[in-house]
Amino acid sequence: MYFTDRGIEELAARRGQEEVTLVWLADQLRTFVDLNPELETAVERLATWLAREDDE
Repeated sequence: MYFTDRGIEELAARRGQEEVTLVWLADQLRTFVDLNPELETAVERLATWLAREDDE
């Protein structure tokens, strides 16, 4: 198990029943990067991956 799996599991356990929009998620990612600018590259990669997930 990767260290990040714990955070993902906590997210699913605490907020797994909620519905969110992609606009809300984008806003949360922007806020996170504002607070943690050293993680901008990782967040950018995740956002790009999510945006292109269904591309072949």
